[in-house]
Amino acid sequence: MNIDVEIYIKTFINFFENNPNDLLDLIGDELKEVFYDKVKEQCYKNLEKGDDIVLTQKQIIDIVVGLKKGDIKTLLTHGVFQKTNFGLFSLN
Repeated sequence: MNIDVEIYIKTFINFFENNPNDLLDLIGDELKEVFYDKVKEQCYKNLEKGDDIVLTQKQIIDIVVGLKKGDIKTLLTHGVFQKTNFGLFSLN
């Protein structure tokens, strides 16, 4: 446990608690805890490499894309969307 990482994570979470619509736009409500865990995990990876613990924009984007990929796979397995050469189509 690193105090600098914990302070950064607390500040990060407070930002989204004060701006809940930004979090909803970014990842949706149901992935909130997983998102925070991934951010914390990346902070510790940065620390181990000797890098700054503050995540870069690319690192945050990579986390969001990773979460969204899992979200799309879940939707695909439930048959809500059909994957085609033209992209995903809703079967509603």
